[in-house]
Amino acid sequence: MIKVMIIDDSAVVRQTLSGVLSAEPDIEIIATASDPYDAANKLRSVVPDVIILDIEMPRMDGLTFLRKLMSQHPLPVIICSSKAEEGSDNVFQAMQFGAVDIIQKPKIGTKQFLEDSKVMISDAVRAAQLTSVKKIAVPHSPPQPKLTADAVLPPPSRSQVSIETTESVVAVGASTGGTEALRVFLERLPIDCPGVVIVQHMPEHFTAAFSKRLDGLCAVRVKEAENNDTVLRGQVLIAPGNRHVLLKRSGARYYVEVKEGPLVSRHRPSVDVLFRSTARYAGKNAIGVIMTGMGDDGARGMLEMKEAGAYNIAQDEGSCVVFGMPKEAIKLGAVDKTVPLDQIAALVLERSKAR
Repeated sequence: MIKVMIIDDSAVVRQTLSGVLSAEPDIEIIATASDPYDAANKLRSVVPDVIILDIEMPRMDGLTFLRKLMSQHPLPVIICSSKAEEGSDNVFQAMQFGAVDIIQKPKIGTKQFLEDSKVMISDAVRAAQLTSVKKIAVPHSPPQPKLTADAVLPPPSRSQVSIETTESVVAVGASTGGTEALRVFLERLPIDCPGVVIVQHMPEHFTAAFSKRLDGLCAVRVKEAENNDTVLRGQVLIAPGNRHVLLKRSGARYYVEVKEGPLVSRHRPSVDVLFRSTARYAGKNAIGVIMTGMGDDGARGMLEMKEAGAYNIAQDEGSCVVFGMPKEAIKLGAVDKTVPLDQIAALVLERSKAR
């Protein structure tokens, strides 16, 4: 059983999260607390595997508590707050202080959101429980600069995009809410679909189990990507946590390179890295898909794909848990069409046949 503590000043949130997570057979709520002081007292007698933490609370804010916790007795912490807006200082500080995941609650309709997001929240808890956390030093310097895909792969040039094959390849990026969105997308793909490579922001060691779960649900084969795996029709490769995945080409064969490297757009794996490599080695044979997620990872890479001739699809706001990554790609003019989640697979198949 994964033991969870919920720290939130809202009784409704505590009750709703407790109900949502307790319904899962492998998750147990061992404590709830209305603020960090209440939590600190309870932590003397219970040791959770995962803490779900709000930011805005009385007596002590969640980020101060997170910093103290991670510098003294580190535990996997998921921030779940309406104050965790994409690109905000709160998000960057939470990541800097060691939070393993961020869930942005809406300011209104929170109870309904939590109930509707039960799969995403449960998967986040399971992923957090598998994450190895370490003590942090209280930072005294500004955060490191936000690196682009240049840190892993040079920018593409049109001369590098070969046209020796017409085989389509699909590159997909997702983050918050992506575990459920990917299931919906992949369950609609037939066994003869183009090869798919996916970056889903997810901690190390969780992607193998996630891939295996999807493999059991889908007609296509789904596996965690390994270095030099060939991209095949009817097969989906998911980037392993804490590793970048790049699409490569050798003649008419597409394959993936799995490698270490710095955080790009504050992520590893990074959607920008996958999309840039897809622009470089697949060009107009590629179809790009950007799904629900917080932040802007993937937006610049998707623009490079479009400039190389790819056809790009974004998940629409109404079907996203967080309309961050798709919105940023749309703002850059990188998206050809925006559709609801349940229409993405059909559009991918339509475009792959048109090439």
